[in-house]
Amino acid sequence: MFYWDWTMILIVPGLLLGMWAQYKVKSAYAKYRSVGTGRGVTADAVARDLLARDGNTGVAIEPIAGELTDHYDPRANILRLSQGVYGNASIAAIGIAAHECGHAMQDRHGYAPLKLRSALVPVVNIGSNLYFPIFLAGILFSWQPLLYVGIACFALTLVFSLVTLPVEFNASNRAIATLRQGGYVTDDELRGVKAVLDAAALTYVAAAISSLLQLVRLLILSRNRRD
Repeated sequence: MFYWDWTMILIVPGLLLGMWAQYKVKSAYAKYRSVGTGRGVTADAVARDLLARDGNTGVAIEPIAGELTDHYDPRANILRLSQGVYGNASIAAIGIAAHECGHAMQDRHGYAPLKLRSALVPVVNIGSNLYFPIFLAGILFSWQPLLYVGIACFALTLVFSLVTLPVEFNASNRAIATLRQGGYVTDDELRGVKAVLDAAALTYVAAAISSLLQLVRLLILSRNRRD
């Protein structure tokens, strides 16, 4: 079977980078989730204030179970903060809440990459589920068109990862700028916020690189079949 040919080597760097990125996130979060800010304002309160300053008063803020499950849902207009963030006044919690507020700000101001990413979600979900069986069928039946369809389906995953990068970096930049301007954290505390958000950004970089390497692998496998 094609699972174990030499092209498997190509996905190893992406896997290692992903593991390293996850380690960095957990390490930064563990370090700063127990370090409180001087003002002692909880993350949910900071989030409400940031959204109000942006004129985004229609966004609801609610707790959600799990760790690092924080996200902004543009369809429901809800900002959900995990158990370790909601009601917490730590540097990590403030940074994460501000980052999610950054996404809500993007939504309100019509940030184009966020709109594109939201539009891609249903298509990417379909493509990510179909690419492997289609590609495998192309291998088994030695039918090149199926291989290309499978590759095209997977390529959507890479496109989504690439579009996600500016969305996430921009949200972090908005978070840092608004926290600084509003005086919610000191300069020393802001360095901790940056450390947490930079570590989180690595996970998206790792995902993009992994998708790229997997796409290269699929292209090599399809070419080998053609040759």
